[in-house]
Amino acid sequence: MNTAVALDREPEDPSPVPAQPPLAVVPAPVAPPPAFVPIPPARAAVYASASILLGLTQGLGLNLVAANLTGLQGPLHATQIEVNWLTAAYMATNITGTLFLYKVRTQFGLRRFAEIGLIIYALVTIAHLFSNDLRSAIAVRAVMGIAAAPLSTLAFYYMLEWLPPARKLTIGIALGVLGGQIAAPLARMISPDLLQIGDWHGLYLLEAGLAMMSLAVIFILPITHPPRIKIFDREDLISFPLIAVGFGSIAIILSLGRLYWWLDAPWIGWLGVTGIAAITLLVMIELHRVHPIVNLRWMFTYDMLTITGSLLLFRFLLSEQTLGAVGFFNMLGLQNDQLVPLLGIILAATIVGYVVTALVMTKENGPTLHLIALLMIAAGAWMDSHVTNLTRPEQFYLSQAMIAFAGALFLPPALMAGFMRAIAGGPVFILSFLVVFLGTQSMGGILATAILGTFQTIREKFHSSVLADHLTLLDPLVAQRVRSYGAAYSKTLPDPALQNAEGVVLLGRAATQEANILAYQDLFLLIFYTALAGIFLLALHTTYSRARARRLIAAQA
Repeated sequence: MNTAVALDREPEDPSPVPAQPPLAVVPAPVAPPPAFVPIPPARAAVYASASILLGLTQGLGLNLVAANLTGLQGPLHATQIEVNWLTAAYMATNITGTLFLYKVRTQFGLRRFAEIGLIIYALVTIAHLFSNDLRSAIAVRAVMGIAAAPLSTLAFYYMLEWLPPARKLTIGIALGVLGGQIAAPLARMISPDLLQIGDWHGLYLLEAGLAMMSLAVIFILPITHPPRIKIFDREDLISFPLIAVGFGSIAIILSLGRLYWWLDAPWIGWLGVTGIAAITLLVMIELHRVHPIVNLRWMFTYDMLTITGSLLLFRFLLSEQTLGAVGFFNMLGLQNDQLVPLLGIILAATIVGYVVTALVMTKENGPTLHLIALLMIAAGAWMDSHVTNLTRPEQFYLSQAMIAFAGALFLPPALMAGFMRAIAGGPVFILSFLVVFLGTQSMGGILATAILGTFQTIREKFHSSVLADHLTLLDPLVAQRVRSYGAAYSKTLPDPALQNAEGVVLLGRAATQEANILAYQDLFLLIFYTALAGIFLLALHTTYSRARARRLIAAQA
């Protein structure tokens, strides 16, 4: 079967078909998809490059800002917490735009939505260059979340366009997501030069340039168009606002909850109530629709719950790189320009991992690849758990390369399993799986950050309290350390009392840093034990799947 065509076929009505009267006209059979016609290698390379470009445009649109929030505080006159609204606004609108995209694509065509979205994306980015206001910046990020929604899907389809049917679910899936996956390390690698060239304007100029290049690609390179049918109905006027309110509220809470702290800001509670109420109403409406946006009953089957769980686990474990490794070095005072060699290794390992996965992945060896990936993540997290205040990026080269390679081994097999089940169920289930995949990548990413960030904060407070109990000036070693710290100010502060006061301040900072290091040790160990738990669950799932397959074969015999 031509997978590219199968993914775009007209959605079918999942409701039971009533028996037709004897004189009913039987509809004509659907014409088979056209045969695949190979394209020249040079044109295939152009389509593959276009896929990478579109994926990078979408990925850098999020990660360039997320990786430079500290550098944006001054120009936008924002505090350390307020500037995080930029990423929260993007994530709040992106999931709604993704769902809206599917229906627009089916009724009006994906390219039309992408063209309009990219034009708006480029215009608002350029307009923001003339404003230094945080509120306008938040509005721009919210618009970008919607406008960038078609890019990841387009990247996927451009990669499928040149591949034969037999390779669409292997090479197509593995390389179709490559551009978006390499955006995170690449954003931190190029950010120092962009900031040096044009301050924060350099980030937005690159985003605008990528948007216009992607727009040119869409205009110049055609892709196979699915048949356009009328798919919007009046119930969408209720469902889409509920999706926007529900998922947008949850995205804001997960992005900002640990910064404002979960129980300290009343608006977090009210926003949580609003989000839960909107999602509850959405579920009630979608369960009773003839043509639901998302087939919830299918999503809660055993197979889809397993795929959803594996995708969430993938996002949770790979947060070891962003929140774990990068966060640890930022806590020590190292910035992006000092992490370029480490980020380069992560980037190279990611690219090699996806290429290897594209070559070796089959329908049968998915569990084996997942097992190898989990073992590598567990080993890498165990190595990182031995951090000290003397640890530098060089000690993370091997462990982070292993985790990056493991991430490339983990995602494509899970995607292939999901698409196979969606295609087997019929085109009506494609949107449901896209919701699962994109939801686990966007919402799952900020959920993992919220959980691990909260865990690190709690453990830091715990270790700080333990260290503070042992820091008393009655201890000769502590008193000696205070005097040695204060001696550094002897030339500017001749008063011994003031020197001791500064020594106490420096000792407190050192204790806080040591508490953070111990907290990151706990975080890496949490990732390690989670990977071990994933191995155990994978073994249970594989055993159950084989037993179920044997029962089905016995029943058919």
